[in-house]
Amino acid sequence: MTYFAFLKGVNVGGNNIIKMAELKAMFESSGFKNVRTFIQSGNVAFESEANSEAIKKKIESSIKKTFGFDICVVVRTKPEMEKIIKEYPFSKVKGHLEFKVNVAFLDNTPGKPESNELEALNSDIEMFHVKGNNVYQICRISTVDSLMGKNFIEKKLKLKATVRNWNTVNKILTI
Repeated sequence: MTYFAFLKGVNVGGNNIIKMAELKAMFESSGFKNVRTFIQSGNVAFESEANSEAIKKKIESSIKKTFGFDICVVVRTKPEMEKIIKEYPFSKVKGHLEFKVNVAFLDNTPGKPESNELEALNSDIEMFHVKGNNVYQICRISTVDSLMGKNFIEKKLKLKATVRNWNTVNKILTI
């Protein structure tokens, strides 16, 4: 099966530097097949017969052993990624094409109360929609200045998350 691994906080602000060629080699030495990386922010497509949780643990352990730091890794299957794109929730929001779009990949599914609290913050500037173990966001301001860019999602939902823009979410399926 085809999987996608999203590494949190890699090559951001000069921290947790990993060259993609080295990351690819690490994945291959860990037994993953047909490994491809996409841009420098820690996006990896690969094939494996293991389940998502076993893959996540193996990748996190290999990163610690190879690069010497702890990284949160979120894993999605190809069908899950296709569903994320298909279920984009903001198509009926007036002017949604003018917004920046991001997806936060969560390491678990949040509780309903926490999800409702996050969605209650929706405004004309920024909107959230929790769907399973992902959070969609559209915003009129830069992601860095938005709640998504301040680790607010993690604090509010009490889960780890890594964020990718909509272009990356769509393009990674094509690598």
